[in-house]
Amino acid sequence: MSDLTTGREPTTERLRRWRLVLGDGGADGTGYEPRGRDAAMDGALASLYGRQQGDGGKGADGGPRSAGLGASAPGVARWLGDIRTYFPSSVVQVMQRDAIDRLGLSALLLEPEMLQAVEADVHLVGTLLSLNKVMPETTKRTARAVVRKVVEQLEEKLATRTRATLTGALDRSARISRPRHRDIDWDRTIRANLKNYLPEHRTVVPERLIGYGRAARSVKKDVVLCIDQSGSMAASVVYASVFGAVLASMRALDTRLVVFDTAVVDLTDQLDDPVDVLFGTQLGGGTDINRALAYCQSRITRPADTVVVLVSDLYEGGIRNEMLGRVAAMKASGVQFVTLLALSDEGAPAYDRDHAAALAALGAPAFACTPDLFPDVMAAALEKRPLPIPDMAEQR
Repeated sequence: MSDLTTGREPTTERLRRWRLVLGDGGADGTGYEPRGRDAAMDGALASLYGRQQGDGGKGADGGPRSAGLGASAPGVARWLGDIRTYFPSSVVQVMQRDAIDRLGLSALLLEPEMLQAVEADVHLVGTLLSLNKVMPETTKRTARAVVRKVVEQLEEKLATRTRATLTGALDRSARISRPRHRDIDWDRTIRANLKNYLPEHRTVVPERLIGYGRAARSVKKDVVLCIDQSGSMAASVVYASVFGAVLASMRALDTRLVVFDTAVVDLTDQLDDPVDVLFGTQLGGGTDINRALAYCQSRITRPADTVVVLVSDLYEGGIRNEMLGRVAAMKASGVQFVTLLALSDEGAPAYDRDHAAALAALGAPAFACTPDLFPDVMAAALEKRPLPIPDMAEQR
């Protein structure tokens, strides 16, 4: 909010902001006393971010100032309503996430009334999926509605660009030897005919034309999404499920989705509904990448036309050397192998750097990927050209 929109003097507005940021215990020097709406905002912030008892913070009455929303669902529901009144949606989502993490409110999300009060986002979906095993059926119905709302928003945002980008990549990958003039790939045609260069005419005689084909309705490429469902990968699981459903809707792709922890589950038959996919996952547990890749490898029938996408932080609990050996064998057979340390907007992830370096040495560099970048990564893999790898230093 700018000074102009508040109608306050610039200095007063700065003091107001500092008072709301610091809280009453650390902002005595501001001299600003919140009233009305500001007092309500201050109370909502203090409930979540006030100092914990015993750390030296003092409340207005001189006693220890502590954070807390109370143990009752009605109290939390009122707080959720307050923050939605006073803060924009993006801030509400951050505060909800912090409340779940800092104040242990996960159990309250098992109550349908509570779920109806929260602002739904990818992180909330991850929390709900982690509670799936202990969720009563009445809550599960409400949870599915919340998850479906988020999934539909993501599909609306991501599907059109993904389909357009990958359709173009499939068209370009379907090379034909007798193309129409508008479909000639001049770059590849010139390279293929350099032996026919005529110095006196300073030209190349194109005896062999190479062109872009138009992807037929039959399957052209196989895609295997292999998704780590350990607890740290929650947001990646959500995005991967949505992308899996989008890819499965494209006739020119045969898409398989596999999730794993120490066990491996093939959810391909549920790809027509990403909500079913998400509720088929079991966030948490260990990690056995080697077992998951062994399963994926056993399902590959056309290695030269297959892209395998491993989404994992690479903290392997299985047999490391076998895992790396499988990746090497798949690449040697012609498989395009992509390793994503995360598929989310959460920034630089924690990951096993030794395993990432070992995969890079095999020609399968590992990197974090945002949902916006994923269509370009897949397009490059389908066309067998260098991947658009972001700078990991910038991601940090």
